Amino acid sequence: MRVVSVQVGKPRQIEFKGRSALSSIFKNGVSGRTRTDGDHLVGDEQADLEVHGGEYKSIYAYPAEHYPFWEEKLDRKLEFGSFGENLTVEGLLETEVCSGDRFRFGTVVLQATTPRLPCYKLEMRLERDDMVKQFIAAEMPGIYFSILEQGELGSGDHIEPLEMPRPGVDIVELMRLYLGSVEEVETLQRAAELRSIPESWRCRFEKLAGKVAS
Repeated sequence: MRVVSVQVGKPRQIEFKGRSALSSIFKNGVSGRTRTDGDHLVGDEQADLEVHGGEYKSIYAYPAEHYPFWEEKLDRKLEFGSFGENLTVEGLLETEVCSGDRFRFGTVVLQATTPRLPCYKLEMRLERDDMVKQFIAAEMPGIYFSILEQGELGSGDHIEPLEMPRPGVDIVELMRLYLGSVEEVETLQRAAELRSIPESWRCRFEKLAGKVAS
């Protein structure tokens, strides 16, 4: 597992089909090494802190393995960072990573938290008004991470697994649970006990588990 590329970006006004929004979804590649600073990478800022950034969405990683699928699907060449990810990674797939898993990227220790649930800004970034629907259907959401230990990272860094407790709830499974496409009481209850996800997610899973059990 390794870091393929690193991207950061700052808020900018973007437009698509007459719609305008302030977003940091456009990222620029970073050469050399980048440090973390609190709950973000140096040089990376979020436009809307209510739905992006913060403790549980400090760094967003997207697998390089998904790019060929999207290039064929969208019939275009895509550069790394096209999904707004900070880290384009290799060997770190959502079906194999569980929320709560910990990894060392360079000298930074990160903990996997949640899948990315896209908004309309992804459609603006890729200039496709059906992108949210396609992204969810593909079940290739990428992985959000929280920062446990500050440090620095860069392209080519090895990703070292540190702690991967099992049984767990993998990132794709977590997305399915959140969207209500899977209704398994035991899995919902396990998800509700995770401390690696926001309280709002835990409450959602607890309510869903109660509803399914009744």
